[in-house]
Amino acid sequence: MDIRTIKNTPISTVMNRLGFCIIRTNDSNLWYKSPFRNEQTASFKVDSKKNLYYDFGEGKGGNVFDLIMRMKDCNFKEALHFLRSEFDSFSFHQPQNNIELKKKENQKSYEIDQTKPLANFILIEYLKSRKLNIEICKKYLDEVYYTINQKKYFGVGFKNDKNQYEIRNKYAKLCLGEKWFTWINKSNKSIIILESWSDFISLLSLYPKCEKSKDFLVLNSLSMLSKVDKVLNVYAELLFALDNDVAGSNATENCLKKWNFAGVRCKDIRYLFHGSKDINDFLILNIKTNG
Repeated sequence: MDIRTIKNTPISTVMNRLGFCIIRTNDSNLWYKSPFRNEQTASFKVDSKKNLYYDFGEGKGGNVFDLIMRMKDCNFKEALHFLRSEFDSFSFHQPQNNIELKKKENQKSYEIDQTKPLANFILIEYLKSRKLNIEICKKYLDEVYYTINQKKYFGVGFKNDKNQYEIRNKYAKLCLGEKWFTWINKSNKSIIILESWSDFISLLSLYPKCEKSKDFLVLNSLSMLSKVDKVLNVYAELLFALDNDVAGSNATENCLKKWNFAGVRCKDIRYLFHGSKDINDFLILNIKTNG
């Protein structure tokens, strides 16, 4: 990593890696007990937007280099070496190419190190940027920490029915393991079919009452439509909310023909997000504040 990239390493990530826990949050401000002394009340603030810290007990602050120089009692060159060696392998930035995730013969190219309930501030800020209701997100998403080619990453994880994870954050869109759909079965008579988990949570953010009245099938990929007949055969009504792009429109038309011919009541409900590519785009354009 070059100096500019290292300088942009989130101080919150450094604090977490070094074992310091967030005590409370206030908008973009994260509060910790100071790493420089024992205290009962958190007086160490990290501004996550500016990526700066300020220690009210000492009246001093700065960037990530200043923090490490203070913590380690070292000079800039030594702080640079520490950050490069410690955090080059633990980045929020993700591999851009899913080729890395394809399985080699008899060998996985990734390892899931840990899953946790959703609480990471960086991931929550990412979800807020997509205007998703955070309480709903906490019900259906996990924090996933994983390793690819000996480098460690983390992201929001949505589990499919093969117990594999769709991973998303500001930089990444990938699947750890086998691609598959996610069936949310509550034994209702109607099911809504969507392409992605962000559309699913966007729908619940817009229409929270449907969470109890409908079942849901999140495809995670349009290619999964060829594998879901056994699921859809259970229902009296199929409601398609696929994307408003060419692929989604073609898939919707084909599904309506197929299931109408089979005598199943089905409907295209993309009018709910008319004029937008998908439900999440509609949510972002039409909701000013996160629920």
